[in-house]
Amino acid sequence: MARKTTTTSKSQNNIFDVVIAGAGYAGLAMALALKSALPSLRVAIADPRDPRAPSNDQRASAIAASGRNLFTALGVWDDMVVDAQPIEEMIVTDSQTGNAVRPVFLTFEGETESGEPFAHMVPNQTMVRILAQRGEELGLEFFCPDRVTHFTLDEPFQTLKLASGVELKTKLLIAADGVRSALRNLAGIQTVGWSYGQSAIVCTIAHSEPHHGKAWEHFLPAGPFAILPLPGNRSSLVWSEKDADAQRLVNGDEFTFRMELERRIGNELGDLSLDSPRQCFPLGLKIARDFVRPRFALLGDAAHGIHPIAGQGLNLGLRDVAALSEVIVEAARLGQDFGQLDVLQNYERWRRADTVQMAILTDILNRMFSNDIAPVRLARTIGLGLVDRMPGLKKMFIGEAAGSKDQPRLLQGLAL
Repeated sequence: MARKTTTTSKSQNNIFDVVIAGAGYAGLAMALALKSALPSLRVAIADPRDPRAPSNDQRASAIAASGRNLFTALGVWDDMVVDAQPIEEMIVTDSQTGNAVRPVFLTFEGETESGEPFAHMVPNQTMVRILAQRGEELGLEFFCPDRVTHFTLDEPFQTLKLASGVELKTKLLIAADGVRSALRNLAGIQTVGWSYGQSAIVCTIAHSEPHHGKAWEHFLPAGPFAILPLPGNRSSLVWSEKDADAQRLVNGDEFTFRMELERRIGNELGDLSLDSPRQCFPLGLKIARDFVRPRFALLGDAAHGIHPIAGQGLNLGLRDVAALSEVIVEAARLGQDFGQLDVLQNYERWRRADTVQMAILTDILNRMFSNDIAPVRLARTIGLGLVDRMPGLKKMFIGEAAGSKDQPRLLQGLAL
């Protein structure tokens, strides 16, 4: 049976409690969190792409322990983990591109205090598909393919116009439409940030030798070069280069691309071949000055875009999901209007400091490691070596990467 692209027609009641613009991991996880806690809540998703349809997205994301807890609490982790690869060890090197030998300056064994790996690599299409399927089971309503093109505050609702001509009313509009969020711009929310002059080359490679669950982060003069393990003899690459060089590598012939890969990877993984198309994404820092307005909230990349050097972009978005859903659910249970600005500002206060802290950290790391200045290289080499010899400090870093500090309930694996 053919799937209907819009599950709610004009003739039906188009008044919703929450409408989420964006059917990526953040928008879908947000919808699940709300429907799981408050089944009577009417929640809709609007996106130009239907997340239930097959996807060509070959990217994968590192899910930290706190993200795994959230997906477990939402009842989807058991389905995701079938296609996931645990990261058993993280190895950090600092070298030049042509170096024949790359000394290991820092290693992290991949277990948290619970004995679980501090992260799993999960294919993006697997994650989105499972979230969408679970949402459909819970009664989530989809306007796909479609998108919000305009919205007007008309208390106690936002009145939304979709590209299809459908009009919706909602108590709360959540913008989860990415780092170049059109809805953020329509809301008049300014951003702070800058471009790094770098682009991330993302693709999947196959290799003849097993990776043994190891993730590698090579700090090279042009930027970090990460090799992240996937199920089987496959790995995901996140390769930072200057913008012009990245475009040249992505648009050039496969033989040259593979030769450049081998220069950076060496013989650790044996024979290499491309297992997905090459993609290129510009890198920069962007943080919204406000996360909320009356009956409007930013979520995930729409609120903040950071450098992938620490692999924390997706996990930062999941922290948003956990905090905003907890604020909404608690307000609803107390009989409060969760779309009011004073309620939504609790979410902004909860997430602002963590977001800024992570943005500063990734910015400093990228500036420190994406250069070849001799004194800076010496200082960072000494610093990495000292950290590697201090088990307590390494344990703290693993805890931070895993998100194992004071967190909202979902990040602790607890239901709302």
